[in-house]
Amino acid sequence: MNSILRKETSAKRRWRNFKKNKRGYYSLIIFSFFFFLTLFAEVVSNDKPFLINYQGNYYFPFVIKYPEVVFGGDFETETDYRDDFILKRLTSDGNWLVFPFNKYSYNSINLDINKPVPSPPSWENLLGTDDRGRDVLARLIYGFRLSVLFGFALTAVGTLIGIITGAFQGYFGGKIDLFFQRFIEIWSAMPELYLLIIFSSIFKPGIILLLLLLSLFGWMGLSDYVRAEFLKGRNMEYVKAAKALGVGNISIMYNHLLPNGMTPVITFLPFRMSAAILALTSLDFLGLGVPPSTPSLGELLAQGKANIEAWWLSLSTFLVLVGTLVLLIFIGEALREAFDPRKI
Repeated sequence: MNSILRKETSAKRRWRNFKKNKRGYYSLIIFSFFFFLTLFAEVVSNDKPFLINYQGNYYFPFVIKYPEVVFGGDFETETDYRDDFILKRLTSDGNWLVFPFNKYSYNSINLDINKPVPSPPSWENLLGTDDRGRDVLARLIYGFRLSVLFGFALTAVGTLIGIITGAFQGYFGGKIDLFFQRFIEIWSAMPELYLLIIFSSIFKPGIILLLLLLSLFGWMGLSDYVRAEFLKGRNMEYVKAAKALGVGNISIMYNHLLPNGMTPVITFLPFRMSAAILALTSLDFLGLGVPPSTPSLGELLAQGKANIEAWWLSLSTFLVLVGTLVLLIFIGEALREAFDPRKI
């Protein structure tokens, strides 16, 4: 009971220290707000209405695909809600529909542009269009969501592998530690970029393939910190007492050493996530990342490089990317101060 109370008190004290860092605290609020908003990107930016009232019935096109004949059209194919004929039927005779804030999805092409693409910002496309006539704002919203989710996934996988390998190295030491250290030295010398180029030419590029390949190399930096914590903690008196009482190695590692070794893991999470987002963006920029039709910050940067005169492509993507990385760095700094043992 006392240990539980001490843990609660320690957690509250860390949260209080985190809130004292105003820059990190407000960065967490801003980042969480935008990430939560983009989780519902289909409601925020979509070329399909999220609610239609037609002849007294309600329809939800962004969830269910409706053929055109449902709304008085001639075809059995999915309805194009930007078609003038369909729009007229859906907005007359008491019918109505509600479009999202931005009337374009990440793959929607504006066929009514009277300027060459990429076209500059306008009331129809607030951040302009790319070189295929797709809405830049929509691709930024979906691209931001993809980048953050990929960062979460890569950070989680790399952290899990790093904790397991570092824990076994530090706790058992000896030949196990020596073997893993030699393996890490050899594995870290592998040319990661060349391997990505080779695998992208053999397999169909995709987010899962990128996640697997980057996870193979993303755990080594963290394992060193966990190893050091376990090397330090395995000779503590409470560990020796647990062994004397017959407690198993896995139980000691999980219940006693791991909680004390989580400080470097947690404090490095935002920095690792920012590195994951930057890695995905860099690979997409080089054409080694996700397929071309997938919304990506790196792909927009590559378009900006290829179309220097289209400043809205580079500037908007640069602001989103840099803003995301800066927020994560501020959060990481606040976490590092909150978990500083001198302030607990």
